Amino acid sequence: MRSFPLTATYLTRARAAALLRPRRVRMRLTLLYGGLFVLSGAVLLTITYLLVAGSTGGPVLVKGVEESAESGGPPRRSRFVGDGQPAPTSQLTKGLEQQAARTHEEMMNRLLLESAIALAITAVIAIWLGWVVAGRVLRPLRSMTTAIQQITARNVHERLGVDGPRDELKDLADTVDGLLGRLETALDSHKRFVANAAHELRTPLTLEHALLEESLIDGDPTVESFRGNFERLLAISKQQGRLLESLLFLATSERGLEEPEPLELAHLADEIVRTFRPAAERRGLRLVADVGPAALHGDPALVERLLANLLDNAIDYNCPDGQVEITIGTRSGRAFVRVANTGPQVPADQVDRLFNPFQRMRRNADDGHHGLGLSIVRSIATAHDAELTAQDRPDGGLVVQVAFPAQRKFTGAATRAVTRKADKSK
Repeated sequence: MRSFPLTATYLTRARAAALLRPRRVRMRLTLLYGGLFVLSGAVLLTITYLLVAGSTGGPVLVKGVEESAESGGPPRRSRFVGDGQPAPTSQLTKGLEQQAARTHEEMMNRLLLESAIALAITAVIAIWLGWVVAGRVLRPLRSMTTAIQQITARNVHERLGVDGPRDELKDLADTVDGLLGRLETALDSHKRFVANAAHELRTPLTLEHALLEESLIDGDPTVESFRGNFERLLAISKQQGRLLESLLFLATSERGLEEPEPLELAHLADEIVRTFRPAAERRGLRLVADVGPAALHGDPALVERLLANLLDNAIDYNCPDGQVEITIGTRSGRAFVRVANTGPQVPADQVDRLFNPFQRMRRNADDGHHGLGLSIVRSIATAHDAELTAQDRPDGGLVVQVAFPAQRKFTGAATRAVTRKADKSK
């Protein structure tokens, strides 16, 4: 019950400290410059004061006159002090020491006072100069901040374009310009993606509208005509479902991995090859699989989709009596998958374009493909920090390879899980 007043007091002090703390960088720099100057001046004056205080006085000159003895003896020196009256040597020495001490004390007090006044005056000048210098230092930052605040999605192509020597401010401006360039590229890619997705969805909707309209304006409809239209509508609906599923899978794979787990790529490849072999045989294609051990950390569902998309693309974009080769293995400690297929010639400058959404070599609305297969492959590879390479074949077709990061050693339950999977596959 007593902790509440203490907590309230602590919060009040923290709030007061936050209010007293300067919030602008210029004020902070000014206080920093002024504080450093005052501290340096105080240290310098302290050293000077100590040196002067520790110094000893020089020789004292004593006024003297020559006198002759009354008896006609040799002359002697008389010493005078104060009002000029003769005094003994011991009294004269004591008076001189006291006078020198008073003079030294007065001089030190005067030195301390004048030094404090000089330090106060120069501190005010230093704070003013610090304010001016801080403003000049922060002027480029204010200009960059104003320019960045004026950049929107409509003028994201604009850049700061700061000129001058290669210093920290120049590096910061170049970094911001690079970030704006990447942002512009991402926005352009997003706009193209939305436009392509809208186009891909509009085409089946147009067909659905036409089929429904045909059924309505048909003056003498029959069961067969309705059945035919419904079958076509069902096929279009399935095509839209596959498109939406691919879009959702693409968005899911771009988020990255949440809980990667150890898996054996060879086991997934065996199942995928068995699934796609009948489709390859129906097209008259030879599916050659060279599967070896390949362990990695990743998401089994994403990796399985990667293999399926690679084989699906290699089978669909092929030629009669062609061939599809899939190779699974480990090279330099890294698991990899390589899929090569025969097919039409792919221009070298078009290979990278095929990995963008809704890009394909031939556009056919009835083939059931929307150009998302390879883009999903790229997203899954990026999520696994894998290296994706693709190149055209001289006699036609494409070669795609995905090399996963080096595999960490399995320990404990992870090793037993992989071993159980291997035993079950045998």
